Parts: sequence; structure tokens; C-alpha cells
Amino acid sequence: MVAVSDHLAPPDTAEIDRIVAQTDTVVRNLQITLGYSRLSTALAQRTGAIANWCTFATWASKQAGQTIRGDDARRLVEQVLDEVLGGSRTDAVIAALRALGSTPDVARIRTAIGAALGIDDAVQRASDAVMRGNVKVFTEIARAFALFIATCARDTHHDDARMATFAATLRAGEPPDGQDLLRNAFTHLYASLFEADADTRTELQHLASVEIGWHEQNRLQPEIRDALEAAIEDPDRVAAKLIALLPWRGVIVRARRFVQRILGRPTPLDHAVAELVGFARARARAAITAHIMVLDLPGFGRLRLGEDLRVRFPEHLDVIANPELRALLDRIDPSPDSPTATGARDWADLGQRMHFIADLFRCFHAAPTLLDLPFAAGQISEIEQGRKPPGRL
Repeated sequence: MVAVSDHLAPPDTAEIDRIVAQTDTVVRNLQITLGYSRLSTALAQRTGAIANWCTFATWASKQAGQTIRGDDARRLVEQVLDEVLGGSRTDAVIAALRALGSTPDVARIRTAIGAALGIDDAVQRASDAVMRGNVKVFTEIARAFALFIATCARDTHHDDARMATFAATLRAGEPPDGQDLLRNAFTHLYASLFEADADTRTELQHLASVEIGWHEQNRLQPEIRDALEAAIEDPDRVAAKLIALLPWRGVIVRARRFVQRILGRPTPLDHAVAELVGFARARARAAITAHIMVLDLPGFGRLRLGEDLRVRFPEHLDVIANPELRALLDRIDPSPDSPTATGARDWADLGQRMHFIADLFRCFHAAPTLLDLPFAAGQISEIEQGRKPPGRL
């Protein structure tokens, strides 16, 4: 990794707008990741080598890049297809088609079933949802950090008027549309810059990160739900596609299905397809969730977001005294002052997600390796010039 001192200057709001406008989705994600890293380092130069919200956003964005680029997507699709097509539910669909006069061989029918389920499309929709979330958060929060760094972070004394001017750029109201949590967060972060007591300063910094995280996760709820619930095709559409495998009898079958559905009597094929689609949806969600719910942190390896954190809280966050932070943690952390039971079994559940994120921020607040650059020096140059660099990303 490149040393922090070799890092690039933080992006300003104009550069952030240019990154957001980038049409190459892969390059845009790489520039977003690098942009977060530059903001993280600029802030750390003022606060000391602690992990701020942008630090965690750097590694989350880098992880999102794997999904956006489709890394291992084919393997993911094949994994789900193997589980779905090799089971008894698919055998039941094949038997129902055979009973209706389907003539293709079994291998061809299995291929047709896989195509009808739309598992490839589900994985692509998950990728698209991750991409939308990546851009959505960067557009809002990176701009706020860039403006804060440019106008307030370099102050040598607490300037209420300057901070008030910055805070006025943020919309009033609760998330997802309002930015009160961001306003509170930057107010706490600004106060920490002039706090001599290490415990008080660290708690203010952590409070700011959790408040931004709470705002961000509220905003991301639609995209996260879409990513994890990238639906397999509707059973009726799957059945209609499979009827196309039938010879001339397909016309008769469609007519019979129409009548029986009016009478509330699904056909054996409908029953078999409904069972298969339900199973395919569960397996696809499990595989996509396992693919998305990981985070690689430098110096610590791969974290699985569905598993408990196994890192102790740092010294200055071991016991929480700040009343605002205490109240916020009491609201979102069902296992207070302990990283146990932090694993989010359902990442689409906002409460479970925030529990994990709050403890993640707390556990790794004082981890200097998180300030490493996310890419090698040669890769950074390529990314800055709008190109996807070679090598492992």
C-alpha cells in the first residue's frame, strides 16, 4: 500500500459532481472509492490517525465495486442454478411438463427452466441496486465532507459563525429526506477538533460517525432491499415460458390453465412451478446476501457481516460517558457495550444493520491500517484519468 503521506488532495464539490456524472459505472465506482479515501485522509490529518466515516466508506465502496464489476457473478449464478436445477422441485416441474406432452430431452428442459427463472437477471438487478446506492450516498455525503473540510476542518479555534454557515447548507428534517442527523454529526465532529480530553474527543468523533451512518442507512434502505430481494421471475411467467416447450398442445394447455385459474384450480404444472420458484427465490437471496455481506479491511482480513465482531473496543471507547452517544447507542444497540450478538442475520433489516455498523465503527475507530490507500500508486493514476487499471482491484 502507498503511504498516507503520498495521498492526493481531497476532492472539492466540483470534482465530486464530475465523478457522479461519470458514465462508465466501473470507473465511477473506482473514483468514488478513491474520493472517499482522499476525504478520509484529509480529515485524519486534522484529527489524527483515527477511522472517520469516510474511512469506512472507502472500504465499503471498494467492496461494492466487486459486485458492480460483476466479479464472480457467473460463479454465483452457477451456484444457485446447481442447487435449484439439481433438486426434486425441478424434477416435479419436468414431470408435469412431460405429462402435458413436452418432448425435449431432460437436459434441454432443465436449461429452459434455468432461463425461465431469470437467476442471471436477479444477480444483475442486485448489482444495479448496489451501484445506485454507491452513487446515492457519495453524491450527498461526500459533498458534505468536501465542503466541511474546505470551510471548517482547518480552523484553529472554534468559530460558531463559520460552523453555522456550513450547517445551513444541510436540509432540516429527519432522514431519508432531511439532513438533521448530518447537521448534528458535523457539529459533533467540529467540536471534537478543539477538545483536549482524549475520551471526550473520541466519543464525539464516534458519535459523528454513527449519526452519519444512521442517516446513510436510512437513505440506502430501498437499494439494500432491492439488492437482497432481487426477485426471481413470477411463477405465472415462469409457467408461461415453460409451456412454450410444448408442441401444438401448448395452445390447449394455455386455454385450460386460463379456465382453471378462473375457477381457482391451479394445474399440476402451476403447483410444481410455484414450489420451484419459492425455493429458487430463497436460494438466490441466500447466495446474493452471502456475496454482498462481506467487508475486507486492511490488517484485519474479511469480515462477514452476518457474524459477530471479534475485536475489542479501543481504550477511549470502552466506556461511554457522552450522554448523546449513550442515548443513540441505547436506541440502536441491543447488546450495549459489547461486540457480541452484532452479526446482522438479515442485512435488509435496518435495525440489525445499524447494530452491526455502530459496533463496527466503535471496534475499528483506532485502527490506523484502515487509512491505507485502497489502490496501488499506478492504479490511482489510471483511475484519476478515467480508466480501469489492470491488476487486482
